[in-house]
Amino acid sequence: MRRAWRAVVAAVAVGALVSGCGTAGGVDGDLTDDWAALPAPGPFTPASGVCHEADFTETVTLAAYAPVDCAAPHRVETVHVGSFPAARPAPPPGGSTELRGAFAECDTRATGYVGDDWRAGRLRLSLALPSTPAWTAGSRWYRCDLSEVNTVEVGATVVARTGSLRDVLKSSSPLRLGCQQSRGGSTAGSLTLAPVQCGTPHDAEFVGVWRAPDRPYPTRNADWAPLYDGCRTVLGRYVGVPDDPALRLRSAVVVRPPGAGRWRVGDRGVRCYLRLSDRTVTGSLKGAGPAGLPVRAR
Repeated sequence: MRRAWRAVVAAVAVGALVSGCGTAGGVDGDLTDDWAALPAPGPFTPASGVCHEADFTETVTLAAYAPVDCAAPHRVETVHVGSFPAARPAPPPGGSTELRGAFAECDTRATGYVGDDWRAGRLRLSLALPSTPAWTAGSRWYRCDLSEVNTVEVGATVVARTGSLRDVLKSSSPLRLGCQQSRGGSTAGSLTLAPVQCGTPHDAEFVGVWRAPDRPYPTRNADWAPLYDGCRTVLGRYVGVPDDPALRLRSAVVVRPPGAGRWRVGDRGVRCYLRLSDRTVTGSLKGAGPAGLPVRAR
């Protein structure tokens, strides 16, 4: 009798537990109808003011997007993220008005980010776009990326660095272009420039950037004349000498336009250098005036 009574009590307790599980907290026993629906996948937009360990790529996918703090070693820094019109059905092709407009915005933003024209330093500005699948999904951004390079001459390679480039050209910096020593130059296109301390003997110096007008990339000798004329104007202003016919007798000028591919995207910034063919100096010629850059005898 006692055993039968214990069995009845146990059965009642189990029933109570089962009944309680079915009603406590509003749980109805169906584990699938109370989950909120996942949001529909949307377009991906990268952030600005972040850095990236990997090399620059012209298209960026969400799978490859892995920003890091700029205090960590990196090769790319995003200085701005802009957007194209939402109605555009496909990424703008190279040379298009839209892509050149995006580069112009990147140019302005990068200059503001570093504190001076970014071309005044060992820097490279690049423009990245969404991948085709990302564009199809609704992404319409463009990314403005800066990288430090080991030289602004031909054959430059990207330098892995630590620390942000923000305001890096607002004051003196190892990145800033300055005094140079020319090498080679016996044949057309063979002249190279290597940075040196201004206190050591040198024969060349970076004087600034000339913005070329919207015209085809120079391919013939005659096409280069406006670039030399523009850089002479920059040179005269930098040294403090008249921009007149006698300027050719004071100093030679070296021009370094962007490559043809960058020109097609809209880069019109030409780096300009003075070059002394008859002497070396041991200081900067900025503001030196006619006494510092006298007219040479023919």
